[in-house]
Amino acid sequence: MDLITPEFGLFFWQTIVFLILIFLMARFAWKPVLNGLRQREETINDSLASAENARKEMQNLKADNEKLMQEARAERDAVLREARELKEKIVADATEEAQEKADSIVAQAKTSIEMEKRAAMADIKNQVASLSIQIAEKVVRKELSSKEKQHQMIDDMLGDVTLN
Repeated sequence: MDLITPEFGLFFWQTIVFLILIFLMARFAWKPVLNGLRQREETINDSLASAENARKEMQNLKADNEKLMQEARAERDAVLREARELKEKIVADATEEAQEKADSIVAQAKTSIEMEKRAAMADIKNQVASLSIQIAEKVVRKELSSKEKQHQMIDDMLGDVTLN
């Protein structure tokens, strides 16, 4: 037996065994193998579809999350703006109230000063009048201390009256 030139009988039996093996494989093994491959392909396709759905859902969730973040930022900005406006209003009201109180205090002080000034002026006038009367009294007493001076003064006054 030579390996290079095989015998016809061996070749025949190998072919028969090969054909039987193919028949058995086609009859019993190919269907389960093909079914297994189809099921695996369907499983892979289902997994890919699930992964795609999960990716889309993640994108939707990410978009929703971003939208919520924008709404939260807008709400935060609105609250901050409202708080800033409230603060400015409170400061303005407090400033206005302080200015009104200061104006009221100044007005009261001016009124008090004016009243004290008038009282002081009246007191000064009374004192000046009193001093004037005292000085006039002393001058008149000195001037009218003798009879001769009294007659002289009467003559001067009569002379002034006729001149006018």
